[in-house]
Amino acid sequence: MMQTADANPIPGATPARRGLFVATILVGSFLLFLVQPMVARMALPRLGGAPNVWNSAMLVYQALLLAGYAYAHWLGRLTVRRQAMTHIILLLVAATTLPVGLIALPHMPGLPEAAWVPLLLGASIGPVFFVVSAQAPLMQRWFAAAPGAGAPWALYAASNLGSFAGLIAYPLLAEPLLSVRAQSLAWSGGFAVLVLLVALAGWSRRNAPPPAAQEGTAEHIAPRTIVLWLLLAAVPSGLMLSTTTHLTTDIFAMPLLWVIPLGLYLLSFVVAFADRRWAAIAVSRVAPVAVLFLGSSAMLSNGSGTLWAVGGSCLLLLCIATTLHARLYDLRPAEGQLTRFYLVMSAGGALGGVFTALVAPLVFDWAWEHPLLVLAAALLMPLQPLLRWNEGEGMEPGMARVALIVAVGFAMFLGWLLSDTALDPEQGLFTLLLDVFIVGIGIVVMGWRWAFFAVLLISMIGQGGWATIRATAAGERTRSYFGIYTLRDGSDGRFRSLAHGTTLHGMQSLNPADARDALTYYGPGSGVALALAAAPSIEGRHARVGVVGLGTGSLACAARPGQSWTFFEIDPVVLRFSTEGHFTFLRDCAPQARVVIGDARLELARVRPRTFDVLVIDAFSSDAIPMHLLTTEALQVYRRALTPRGLLMLHISNRYIDLGPVVGANARATGLRAISRLDLPSDEVRYTPSRWIALSADTGVLDALARARPERPWMGLDERKAEPWTDDHASILPYVRWSRLTGNP
Repeated sequence: MMQTADANPIPGATPARRGLFVATILVGSFLLFLVQPMVARMALPRLGGAPNVWNSAMLVYQALLLAGYAYAHWLGRLTVRRQAMTHIILLLVAATTLPVGLIALPHMPGLPEAAWVPLLLGASIGPVFFVVSAQAPLMQRWFAAAPGAGAPWALYAASNLGSFAGLIAYPLLAEPLLSVRAQSLAWSGGFAVLVLLVALAGWSRRNAPPPAAQEGTAEHIAPRTIVLWLLLAAVPSGLMLSTTTHLTTDIFAMPLLWVIPLGLYLLSFVVAFADRRWAAIAVSRVAPVAVLFLGSSAMLSNGSGTLWAVGGSCLLLLCIATTLHARLYDLRPAEGQLTRFYLVMSAGGALGGVFTALVAPLVFDWAWEHPLLVLAAALLMPLQPLLRWNEGEGMEPGMARVALIVAVGFAMFLGWLLSDTALDPEQGLFTLLLDVFIVGIGIVVMGWRWAFFAVLLISMIGQGGWATIRATAAGERTRSYFGIYTLRDGSDGRFRSLAHGTTLHGMQSLNPADARDALTYYGPGSGVALALAAAPSIEGRHARVGVVGLGTGSLACAARPGQSWTFFEIDPVVLRFSTEGHFTFLRDCAPQARVVIGDARLELARVRPRTFDVLVIDAFSSDAIPMHLLTTEALQVYRRALTPRGLLMLHISNRYIDLGPVVGANARATGLRAISRLDLPSDEVRYTPSRWIALSADTGVLDALARARPERPWMGLDERKAEPWTDDHASILPYVRWSRLTGNP
């Protein structure tokens, strides 16, 4: 266990200068978490929006962070004077790569995308990310080098506070207010401030004793302790990513939702590594109860879609992360092993990220990593039983074991009852009562970790988990790096649907007489149905049609004889749904259609100019915004692919974002005229409300579209002032429907 240094300064010793080190750590961590989304934003137009690109980016960041911590650990064997000189030289070398931006690295022939993307990102951001990631452990080590400076561990809390500030600052301040170029220049200015602060910190420790004098005899750390460090760091890291997947897949597909779990993860370090322990102790005491109550919904996959469910999942993450990180803090070594401790922590964080982001999508058909990590947390967190009957207080050991078996058996019975009521909205009160009883049993048996684990598992299975298990056993789900798809036939046998997370991706009637009818967003009153029906009269009998986003292939049955159709789809799994007999639109209506796999914007940029007469952009998955498909540069790509009289159709149906003003601003910026069609069908079983926007450089095309079906009117776009989105500057915040996020219409 760590030997805490005396917090009071020793007469004649080097001043602690705690404020200087706190400022240095805050600035470095702020810059580190500001640059990650900034580089991702820069890469969108060039690399596309494929999730495997961002998985590669995550691995690059984790690898660079691990390398930075390893460098800090290696540097610790030198005197602080030499450490400072070495680190400042590396900072200045890294500064030669500023301002931050993607380098012009050509795609090497024969090099797979999975290798080229990390190479590009690593070469672009690697030098500055590497040196900045090392500053947090280095500054803590330098701070502790002064005799009497005090324990450095609270500085790690400051580091994560800076990371949290950088994370929040990007979507709330940097992205809305600054162009990407301005963001890069501002970040470079912050880097210059960091170099100055590091130099001042190094100067303040120029007379610090050598490492041997600071550390004394090296502390022996058992391999079991190192493994425990790894696990205590890996589970919260993986749980942070799995919570994001679980929320956006099965609860609430809300824009910017990814910020919340990551922010809570960072804040857990602030609490767990604080000098004052009362908050960490309090959270650790209530965490087992929170895991029993809130963790029961970890296997739920019915898309409850409420802010209460979001809040519960986020609170569960905060409790688990704070508790496990507090235990990690309690197992910290002496200050001489500080950089080694953080190196193992970083490796654990990377291990959790690799499991959740790379391994789980390949192994599981659903977000099974989420309940597995919650169960792992139950095995790792400290348990302080309220009733100590496991120690034989007031009860014979034999009787205690019998009572324990009875309690777990009763929990199984309650879980069986719960599985029949959990998904029935009319049984909400009874469901809550059963859940409370199971939680009570879990509290009673908390003295036995295996019993606590068993009751938690019973609660998960009862609270919707059994339905999730059945769906997996029935093969209803398919998972790829692009999402989790659920293929399901309705209970009445009338329709087959494809859901992407909580959002309906398409539907087909199982009645052969209606099997060619386009349903959901593509019904007869939708903007795209009206446009495709009018295409022969507007664009000619041999119109060339391009569709971005295959889905279930619903639009294929709008094809007319003589037309040529091309679909662009990013996920090969989605194509299999339309070619393996699950959905027959493509096979029955447009078997000659060409399907191009890849990011739509990149693929359209490669086609010959004037390739299409009609181009349909329907690439939204759930309520996520593929921003790079809606910028003015993207519209210019579409215009290039269209004929001068070409018709562009944009699908902008979204529960939480009003994209009309943005599309209108972008249309004006690119010389296009736009009209909008909001369809509110009366048959809500077969059709879904949708909003489509028609754009063309030729006003006669839009006039002809509006005249084709005058009984289904088109409207002008919202003239509310809006700034066009560009590859250099775009933000969704001004267009968020905040009332929808709180459940109001």
